[in-house]
Amino acid sequence: MDRADQTVPDAVPRGTPVAPTAAAVDPGLIPNGTGVADPPTEIVEPAPAVVSPPSRADPVTTDLDPAWEVPDGVPLDQLPRWIRDLIAFIVVGGCSAFTLWMLQPSLLFADTTPAGGDMGAHVWALGYLRDVLLPDLRLSGWTPDWYNGFPAFRFYMVVPFLAMIVLNTGLPMVLGIPVALGSLAVGLAAWLRRVPDGIARHRGLALGASIAVALVAVPVPFGVAFKLISVSGVVSLPIAAWGFGRLVRLPFPGPPMLALATMPFLFDRSFTIYGGNIASTLAGEFAFSIALSVALLYLGVVARGLETGRHRGAAATLLALAGLCHVFPAFFALVGTLVLFLLGPRRERLRWVVQVGAVAGLLSAFWVVPFVSTRAYLNDMGWEKITAYTQNLVPDQNLWVLLLALVSVGVVVMRRNRTGTFFTVMALAGAAAFILVPQGRLWNARLLPFYYLSLSLLAAVGVTEIIRWLADEELRLDRTGRLMAQVGGLAVATLLVFVHIGLPLRVLPGGSVLADGRYSWMGITTADNSFIGGWSRWNYSGYERKPAYPEYRDLVTTMDTLGDQNGCGRAMWEYEPELDRFGTPMALMLLPHWTDGCIGSMEGLYFEASSTTPYHFLNQSELSASPSRAQRDLPYRDLDLDRGVEHLQLMGVRYYLTISDAATSVADTHPDLELMATSGPWSVYQVSDAPLVEALTALPAVVDGLEHDSERWLPTAVDFYQDPDAWSVFLAADGPPEWARIAPGEIPPTVPTTPVMVSAVESSRDGLSFTVDEPGSPVLVKMSYFPNWQASGAEGPWRVTPNLMVVVPTDTEVTLTYGRSLADYGSWVLTAIGLLGLLILSRPRDVVLPAASPPVGSGWPSPTPVGLVSRTPPTPTPTEPTGAVPPVVASEASEHPHSP
Repeated sequence: MDRADQTVPDAVPRGTPVAPTAAAVDPGLIPNGTGVADPPTEIVEPAPAVVSPPSRADPVTTDLDPAWEVPDGVPLDQLPRWIRDLIAFIVVGGCSAFTLWMLQPSLLFADTTPAGGDMGAHVWALGYLRDVLLPDLRLSGWTPDWYNGFPAFRFYMVVPFLAMIVLNTGLPMVLGIPVALGSLAVGLAAWLRRVPDGIARHRGLALGASIAVALVAVPVPFGVAFKLISVSGVVSLPIAAWGFGRLVRLPFPGPPMLALATMPFLFDRSFTIYGGNIASTLAGEFAFSIALSVALLYLGVVARGLETGRHRGAAATLLALAGLCHVFPAFFALVGTLVLFLLGPRRERLRWVVQVGAVAGLLSAFWVVPFVSTRAYLNDMGWEKITAYTQNLVPDQNLWVLLLALVSVGVVVMRRNRTGTFFTVMALAGAAAFILVPQGRLWNARLLPFYYLSLSLLAAVGVTEIIRWLADEELRLDRTGRLMAQVGGLAVATLLVFVHIGLPLRVLPGGSVLADGRYSWMGITTADNSFIGGWSRWNYSGYERKPAYPEYRDLVTTMDTLGDQNGCGRAMWEYEPELDRFGTPMALMLLPHWTDGCIGSMEGLYFEASSTTPYHFLNQSELSASPSRAQRDLPYRDLDLDRGVEHLQLMGVRYYLTISDAATSVADTHPDLELMATSGPWSVYQVSDAPLVEALTALPAVVDGLEHDSERWLPTAVDFYQDPDAWSVFLAADGPPEWARIAPGEIPPTVPTTPVMVSAVESSRDGLSFTVDEPGSPVLVKMSYFPNWQASGAEGPWRVTPNLMVVVPTDTEVTLTYGRSLADYGSWVLTAIGLLGLLILSRPRDVVLPAASPPVGSGWPSPTPVGLVSRTPPTPTPTEPTGAVPPVVASEASEHPHSP
């Protein structure tokens, strides 16, 4: 009989004598600390015993793993709780502290504007949310700053930026400092158990909450708030992994080993944009990193909740939070939930999962529903599916992790470790998805981080089980030997991991750089040199500390002055890779940020968030000597200012900035460009005949079948855009009955109309108004179309090629405003329902805690029904073994004795 078949009730307080039963003296059941049963020397007759369930006055305090406790309740190989906590604090805290150290704390707290990759452009989003949207009581809304306008935060996650605003805003200093100090005092008291029992049971949560309150109480500068939140995901990932291990009851040293396993993943340099690791975070994927930490912690809560029937509210909140930070880790969380459920399916557990999923979906509805309802207006950048499967699934850099994970598969099968089984299935699911996901909007490369992380965590579980197996069953060590083996194994693993990541970082104590540029430490030499430290310094030193900052500052000042003197408007700037000297090639995307929205940028960061994005990249190719051509499968032209200026006029672009000699020399002689200013190597031209509102000379034609079909709209609109001869008749997705209807590809008829006189054009952050001399004729509005636009004094607006709007005035005064749709209002109603559901899920309720011991090496107990309501403990029946302990009945408001 296996140790898993023993029943050692965890309801018995430590030291409470329990009379052995007949089963307890079975030679195959008595553990001796080595994994091998000693034959009994004497058969003891079972004696009846009655054990009452613990009360709040006599709480259960044992924190031992039931599988490692002998029948008399005396632990054989477990460290005292405080020592395990201290070791975990050193290892887990060391992992997070080292990660933070490599991210340059001195620069994180420097009052500079973060730069680098996409991160340097995300700055705009934080400023726009703080200064424009939130004062208008909106979490999403229109902005004219990028791409002829686009719906800000409609297709990109808002929660990380809200966290930045909370840090940036804080409380007034006179209140913030006392609140921070008081909060820390409460947290410390909770940790030292100097608070009521109800709080002490959640001391870890209380301490974390107190630190969070202290952080947000004192306001920090804009750039510092951005930086701190941007690194929060990678710094907290070791903590989340440790929390997962504690929640699934992984035996010591499992939880700190999981935290340690995140380090090779975090410092992996084989990918720099997929998400999750430090390199991707520094490239701008910080929202992904935050969501990944939340998702991992959520999965731990799910594992515990499926065991106990509790924590539904916490699980729903974490799942919603993960999705609101980034959608891809939310998929990881959902797949993990399915795997956890299938490891022990029960009807009660299915009910738990459904309740959590439903409330999480409702909580996130305010963002998810608008996203889904308007997804037809997303742009597809055409990221190409990666088909180098072996190269990516068997990476060179951390090949040892894969090999160790493969060994761990055998170990967890032998030891029947369900935590290891979970990570095995998750790794296989990630690899299968990477291979099987077809070419489409979901770029299969974004699934690789989940595969890599699962491999690392699986390897950690395997190492833990090997250490415990060697100490207990193979070497048959005594209690002291087992203690030394567990702590020593963790120490050796920690040393090896930090040497592995520290060598290329060149930060190991006593290491030195040799004359040939190689790094040497303790006789080990390597030519490998990690870029992570350099990337971090580049990002967090900020725009202001770049050598080219004077050039950048002068150009921004020039454009701001020009806007004041000559009028605000959109700017198209020539792209060149050398723009990275400013801090990122995207530096000029911040023109609207620095000029308070006066000068817009035709290019923005959120490429998928605007259907106008493809036409910008077509323009960029025609107007730049070294364009980026970021979107695939577009008919790009080389430098062609004649065609490029025509496109600027069509899109209502007011200014064009050149830097290359090739573009500047042609622009100087172009009849539709007037030089307005120079700044260093930059020349700024005004584009003539580029109004924001323009009367049409012919009625548009409606192309059948294009409405809400983005895949068919793009090729039709691109063909139109690249042929100026077709611009006399705009193609529409819908329109009034008098507009002609044509089939795709059919040449539209020309139906002349009397052009109206347009005047008094005024634009704002989320609106535009103008006057016409008489109503009835169509007017082209050179603003990106989106279904939330509403017209007053006109019919429409209707979407026309390439992605603009047409209205038919019914009055001489016309106003367009970006309003809220039915989906917007309905989504907030659903979220309100979700908040009510969260209150219901979080209310205390009585549940029956499982009393069965876990299988050997199991991370959590074997499947038992959960969520069964019982007001009184069941009384032992004559069929129960003498001395059996009834299940514990507890309120959800009280924590399980094994809780971290």
